[in-house]
Amino acid sequence: MSYSNSIIFGPIPSRRFGISLGIDLSPAKKQCNFDCLYCELEGAKTVDKMDEYPSVKDIIKEINNSFKIHPIIDVLTLTCNGEPTLYPKLNELIDEINKIKGSTKTLILSNGSTIYKEDIFNTLLKIDIVKLSLDCVSEKCFKKLDRVNSSVETQKIVPSMIEFSQKTQKDLVLEILFVKDLNDKDEEISLLYQALIQINPTRVDIGTIDRPPAYDVKPVSYEFLQSVANKFININVNIVYKNRPKSIQSFSLNEITSMLKRRPLTREDIENMFDIESKNILDSLIKDEIVTIIDSSGVDFYKCL
Repeated sequence: MSYSNSIIFGPIPSRRFGISLGIDLSPAKKQCNFDCLYCELEGAKTVDKMDEYPSVKDIIKEINNSFKIHPIIDVLTLTCNGEPTLYPKLNELIDEINKIKGSTKTLILSNGSTIYKEDIFNTLLKIDIVKLSLDCVSEKCFKKLDRVNSSVETQKIVPSMIEFSQKTQKDLVLEILFVKDLNDKDEEISLLYQALIQINPTRVDIGTIDRPPAYDVKPVSYEFLQSVANKFININVNIVYKNRPKSIQSFSLNEITSMLKRRPLTREDIENMFDIESKNILDSLIKDEIVTIIDSSGVDFYKCL
C-alpha cells in the first residue's frame, strides 16, 4: 500500500460532524500501537511511538493555507495512518490550533489506548470532540481483535475513559466496531454495556466492517447491530451501516414513547422505521413537549423528556 506525504486532506462532508478538514499526523507510513484485524490499512508491526512525523510549524502552515481556500470548515479532524495520540508534539499542536481555529471545532479520532497517560489525558481535554474506539473490554478480546502493542495497559483504558468523561466539558463520542465471531458474543457485549453506563459518553457509534480489511475477518449483520443497540438502554446509540435496509412500520403513541424511553432514536432511525402516520404522531409528541430533539455531536436524537 502506498502512502501520501500530504498533511491535509479534504475538506470532505461528514454526516456526523459537518464539513471536515483532515489533518494526517503520520502521512508517510502507518504508525500504530494496534494492528486491528479489521483495519483498512495493511497489517503492520505495532509501535509505541512515532519515528517520522510532520512538524507543528508545517501543520499550522498547511491549516492556515487551507483556511484561505476553504473559509467554512466545521471541524478540524486530527487523524493519521495509525494512532494520532502517538504524535509526540500533540499538546503543542493543539495549543497552536486553538489559537487560529476561530469557531471551527477540533476533533480527534483515536483508538483510546493512551488515554490513561496523564499528558495525553490533559491534552484531550483541550479538544472539542474526542472520539475514541472501544471494541473490547476484556483483555482477551483486546489481544485477539485489536492486537495491541505490549506497551498498552488495556486494564487502564476504561477507568480512564470514565474519569475523562467526568472531567471534560466537551463532547466524548465512543465507537464500537463489531466483527463476526470476535467481539459479538453476549459476554463481551455485556461488558461493553457496563462500561458505557459508567463512561456515559455523549454518543456511541456502533458499526461493522464496510471496507476491505487487512486480515480475513467478516462483518456482522445490520440486524445484529440493531439488537445490540436495543440492549444499550438509555444510551444515545447511532448505528453506522452502509446501504442501511428500511423496515417501515406503523407505531402507536404508546409504542413510540415506550421505544424512546428505552433508547433514543436518530433521525435516520425514524426515516428507516416510521411510516407517515407514525411520523405525524412523533411530531405531535414534539409539539406537546413529550419528546425533544437533541444534537449529539452532529447527530440528532429523538428522546422522551
